[in-house]
Amino acid sequence: MCGSLGATRLLYRARISNYVKSGLIDRALRVFDEMSHSSCRVFSVDYNRLIGVLVRYSRHELAEHYYYELTSQGFSLTPFTYSRFISGLCRVKNLTLINTLLPDMDRLGYVPDIWAFNIYLDLLCGESQLDLALEVFDRMVEKGREPDVVTYTILIDGLCKDRKFDRAGEMWIEMIERGIAPDYVACTALVVGLCIGGKVDLAYELVIDVLKSGQAEFNCLIYNALIGGFCKAGRVDKALTIKSFMQKNGCKPDIVTYNILLNYCYAFCKGGHTRRGYKLFEEMGRKGIMPDVLTFTILIEAFLREGSSDMAKKLLDQMTVIGLSPDRVLYTVLVDHLCKTGKIGMARSIFRDMVEKEIRPDEVSYNALIGGLCKASRVGEAMQVYEEMKASGCSPDEVTFKLIICGLIGEKQLSMACTLWDQMMEKGFTLDSSVSEILVNEIQSQDGEG
Repeated sequence: MCGSLGATRLLYRARISNYVKSGLIDRALRVFDEMSHSSCRVFSVDYNRLIGVLVRYSRHELAEHYYYELTSQGFSLTPFTYSRFISGLCRVKNLTLINTLLPDMDRLGYVPDIWAFNIYLDLLCGESQLDLALEVFDRMVEKGREPDVVTYTILIDGLCKDRKFDRAGEMWIEMIERGIAPDYVACTALVVGLCIGGKVDLAYELVIDVLKSGQAEFNCLIYNALIGGFCKAGRVDKALTIKSFMQKNGCKPDIVTYNILLNYCYAFCKGGHTRRGYKLFEEMGRKGIMPDVLTFTILIEAFLREGSSDMAKKLLDQMTVIGLSPDRVLYTVLVDHLCKTGKIGMARSIFRDMVEKEIRPDEVSYNALIGGLCKASRVGEAMQVYEEMKASGCSPDEVTFKLIICGLIGEKQLSMACTLWDQMMEKGFTLDSSVSEILVNEIQSQDGEG
């Protein structure tokens, strides 16, 4: 009898396996149910295989059903199947069921495999449950699950995004003390995270030994984050030192490196030193690094601000030669400059060119033109642009309203100014007290004259 049941079980298992291999999961389930209701006993291994298949095919509700069926019969999943189940549930963010499985594992003395553990931590960090992630980390370590570099990378990234920079630094030091060598992904998470948060000194202090020892290969992203961090802090010399160091370490500066330096280094593009910035631009050419639209925008804006219109024109011509077209930011720079220098006709022409090329102006673009028109006492045209702005789906902001209201006050169109003020308040914006005071005084003065 036992031999007969054993043979029958093998036949059931073979049928289930064949259906699974053919992707016919529903048929496999029917055979499993048939097997479980027959005189042939279903074992823990059968449930483990079935739940593993259901997880692989993202049939999580059915996996949950069979899990409860399994436990009701006194069976349990293996640590590996538990880990697969948890990782699958992480993909669909089913934290409720995960929080059921983990205590069940705990009662059995099981700990998730490191890869499942890391996936779970990543989900918690991504769902803004960093404190729980840290608690889970501590519990897992207590239970003997040794973290790896991926574990620390996930937590360091989460801590930086939550602006807990000192704790991120402590986690990095703990990783090093455990003898876990950081890779470039871990270095990227730490350096980029800290530099975005304005903690470039801490980032440099923590990775300098790794950098000098060559433990991890630093890529442009890491070097650029440090260069950008020091530039933002106004420490251009330190940024240039990092650039020299990256070259010596065999990592060539890329277009992002040069754009960061051009944009932030006051020694190059600000404070009247645009010529030095242009030398950096020429260095790019010698090294075969093709400039992009951002490169040209940074330099053109710098030369226009300095009053060097000829150099700006030369750069625009160079853009055309290499097949680059201005984007919205560069168009806005040009419109703003032309308006500020009183060349309103040219500004309107450039603006029309942007629209005709299907580059959609944003509120900054519209404000540049509206501000120029109001300053030139062409408030009627400014109002037309304002209406075009709304019709295009671009919402006026606080600056838009302020510019037009000031222009209307200057032209004594106080009724229209009040209408715009009402529209401004309806959108939740507040007019500067100085402007509102002028408007109120003008209305009172007009009433007094009447």
